[in-house]
Amino acid sequence: MTTMRIRIIGGGLAGPEAALQAAKRGCEVDLYEMRPTRSTEAHQTADFAELVCSNSLKSESENTAPWLLKQEMRRAGSILLAEADATAVPAGHALAVDRVEFSKGVAARIETYTTGPNPRITIHREEVTQLNEDDPDILTILASGPLTSPPLAAELQRLTGSDHLAFYDSISPIVDASTIDMSKVYFAARYDKGTADYINCPFTKEEYDRFLDALTTAQAVPSKEWEQIPGEVTEPGAPYMMASSSCVGGGATTVNRVEKSPEKLQYFEGCLPIEETARRGRDTLRFGPMKPVGLTDPKTGRWPYAVVQLRQENLRADSYNLVGFQNHLKYGEQNRVLKLIPGLENATFLRYGQIHRNTYIHAPSLLTETLQLKAHPNIMIAGQLSGVEGYTESIASGMLAGIYAAAIACGKAPTPAPRLSANGSLTHYITHADTRKFQPANITFDLLPPLEEDLRRKIRDKKERHKLQCERALIAWEQWLDSRTG
Repeated sequence: MTTMRIRIIGGGLAGPEAALQAAKRGCEVDLYEMRPTRSTEAHQTADFAELVCSNSLKSESENTAPWLLKQEMRRAGSILLAEADATAVPAGHALAVDRVEFSKGVAARIETYTTGPNPRITIHREEVTQLNEDDPDILTILASGPLTSPPLAAELQRLTGSDHLAFYDSISPIVDASTIDMSKVYFAARYDKGTADYINCPFTKEEYDRFLDALTTAQAVPSKEWEQIPGEVTEPGAPYMMASSSCVGGGATTVNRVEKSPEKLQYFEGCLPIEETARRGRDTLRFGPMKPVGLTDPKTGRWPYAVVQLRQENLRADSYNLVGFQNHLKYGEQNRVLKLIPGLENATFLRYGQIHRNTYIHAPSLLTETLQLKAHPNIMIAGQLSGVEGYTESIASGMLAGIYAAAIACGKAPTPAPRLSANGSLTHYITHADTRKFQPANITFDLLPPLEEDLRRKIRDKKERHKLQCERALIAWEQWLDSRTG
């Protein structure tokens, strides 16, 4: 018999999955969703599990990272993933769903626990604005997503501190290291301080001018009104978090502002897209993310006219990100413009830059591996709010939160998902990432433990390496499932 009631806030993907996992284990659950009482700027319905953007849950190709995550979830009995499988539509090697039928299926699953002689899920269609962290009889899973309402976001800020909640997410492009023309670039640290870990792409004045002209005339992604950042900052004492220096690896910054309907897209000064910076003057980039000072080119013995720095993305050094190159351009335009950077003329980009609204906590500072707030263990965070990115990752996070919450409600200590697994690696990333560089993440092989060096030398084929990582992950996952008592 459980001693705590589980309160789940959010009816998107993580919330319903957590509710169903907890109810399946005999727990009493209150599931809160503010829609339709209060809607968001992106949702079109009041349905549970509404897919706001695409209808894809990513690759089903065997031995890929998204496939591995879904395989683990299927073996653990993810209910929303089962509904995705049941409502799948043809999509090549991806799992895509009929979004309407998917939501209906999730609602039907929830309904099975809301009716009958012993209902375990009670649905509340109302906004939650208080978290009641000191109530010993309530365990809360906050899964309100990237569009968490301002009152609830303010309550979360109260618990976590104003430096631990970001409202705008920026992502710099990532390039495949093997496609960089190393004859045109050089390794160096600014003023030779520390080790020379950065790849520097040097520009002449002519190359810089050509790049700048292309950048400032490139087509931007059309902005939805709900993604715009109100620009007037007039109301004192109203904390509102926006990603600032996190664009280049820093944290979040509190500013004061008023809610008003923006007339055009306005950016916080600390997080300007490079194209916006460039439009402020032809030399602005040279005094910002492309400043060349202290980066002596060994070929000339001088500082270049401008420089783009590439920072190592992972321990294997097989990918690099373009430092400070967050932007709001269409992907095709990014491909065209970024290939004007010396050394990247034939580059393959593994990820393009983005800036978009996204509410998430600074999980490395705040969360345990069982998704509980370190300072308030009766509060758990799941879904995109925890720092995972993507539909499947959000469902996975909700699944784990529901499993952990059921154990806690029964007075048991939850056992974290194994590090070797995709689920465990994703959680390990958000709870152990470098606190200075934390950004939300999808599941990738970069998050899983790498193979031993002798195996890497022996197995040259990347697909074979990934296959071995998947085999190890699934073995560890099955062992964890067999050992759980919660």
